[in-house]
Amino acid sequence: MHDYRPAFSVIPGDFIQSILSAQPCQIIDIVRQGYELHHQHKTINPDSYFLRFDDKPEARIIALPAALRDPDSGLSVAGIKWIGSYPGNIDANLQRASAVVILNDYQTGYPFACLEASQISAARTAASAVLAARHLHGHGRHAPALGLIGAGVIARTILDYFAADGWQFDDIRVHDQSQEHGDSFVHHLADTAPGPLRSAALDDTLAASIVVLATTAATPWIAADRRWRAEQLILNVSLRDLAPESILRSNNVLDDIEHCMKANTSPHLAWQRSGHRDFVSGTLAQIMAGEAGLDAGKATIFSPFGLGLLDLCVAMFLYRQAVACGRPFAVPGFFPDTRRWSR
Repeated sequence: MHDYRPAFSVIPGDFIQSILSAQPCQIIDIVRQGYELHHQHKTINPDSYFLRFDDKPEARIIALPAALRDPDSGLSVAGIKWIGSYPGNIDANLQRASAVVILNDYQTGYPFACLEASQISAARTAASAVLAARHLHGHGRHAPALGLIGAGVIARTILDYFAADGWQFDDIRVHDQSQEHGDSFVHHLADTAPGPLRSAALDDTLAASIVVLATTAATPWIAADRRWRAEQLILNVSLRDLAPESILRSNNVLDDIEHCMKANTSPHLAWQRSGHRDFVSGTLAQIMAGEAGLDAGKATIFSPFGLGLLDLCVAMFLYRQAVACGRPFAVPGFFPDTRRWSR
């Protein structure tokens, strides 16, 4: 070990973009594997940590630490995603989120790679949503209407992943509180969307067969008395748009129950309101494994808190792709000497 000289690589966004855009279905499968590993207790995924600012309360930077330990597949790694969420950025035509992932050697703890991660974060979020739709929609990869609330990068990536996964919609409706943002979304994505894409009123969008909530709302704003139809699937990606009453009237599938019962998410508010968790139908991994079921007489809501382990799964895939392509992007001499004592 005294000669241990770990390599350190920085993998830039242009390389990551080229891989993610070419292999979206592979990313969906990687996310599925991540959920299965978590269900098998082969992960460590502690709480996220939030850095907030008193002079800009809408902004935050979040740390998502995690570890994977599956020796059978050779996937043993620790790491962390550090992601900034600055909603005010969009006023300057900047993306809301920016991020990096650091990968650490599971045995020594030494970091061995830093990856641009805003794309990783968007990709794993989109893959999670589309994977949930596969298992919760119940009518194959077709739906009469898809509704997108929030016309940002996350909604755009989810729409791209629906298209890559072979979905088809008779009507795709998008609504944003900014008419300009909604119209720009339609203009830029109409040619690649998996169905006719149009701007729509809020109620029309919320009436779609599958509804994607992808806003930056910090508190519930969709009317508490809104009645979802039994056949509707709501992908509650932004976690805080729904009043607890909506949660309590629906099937609820989470990515991780303990994580979702924190930070004033809609399921957390429902737990606080009701004093119980009986409204939780199970996790997506339990649904995939046939260990949980749904009430056909209720709408279904999927609430993914967003697990750091998924970022690690995707980041490790990208790192291995970089190595396989002969492009490790190494930084020579990043660790000048790892010896405790010179001899």
